[in-house]
Amino acid sequence: MTAPMNPETQTPLILVLCTGNSCRSHMAEAILRAAAGGVFRVASAGSKPAGYVHPLSIRALAEIGIDLAGHTSKHMNLFLDQPVETVITVCGNADQVCPVYPGQANRYHWPFEDPAHAPGTEDEQMEVFRRVRDEIRRVFEAYARGRIDQARSRVD
Repeated sequence: MTAPMNPETQTPLILVLCTGNSCRSHMAEAILRAAAGGVFRVASAGSKPAGYVHPLSIRALAEIGIDLAGHTSKHMNLFLDQPVETVITVCGNADQVCPVYPGQANRYHWPFEDPAHAPGTEDEQMEVFRRVRDEIRRVFEAYARGRIDQARSRVD
């Protein structure tokens, strides 16, 4: 008799990386997870974690019905002993220092402006967070649709 299959090891892990793991990577992680429908697992991390999730990222995602509660800023080395199927970097710094993870089959670099550095009032900064969120949403929802279609074609 064989041991039961562990869904955690059967479902591919996609890791989204940026430098601080406070804005872009969390937005991408949450948007991709919402769009994925359980076809794959999603996590995010940073090369130099800020230690917090930016409050305006939380607010920007809440506006589209995604809750970042429970998200924490993590270092990318936490994933070095896990099979990571796909790595997606969303900033140049993370792309330059990104290690190769066990089982890594794919790597993509889709850079986005860092909204954490937006100048101006909170309202002006929020506009930048919304714009970056919407750009991330377009890219990562399209990626999720492609991955879901790919998974379905394997089943058919």
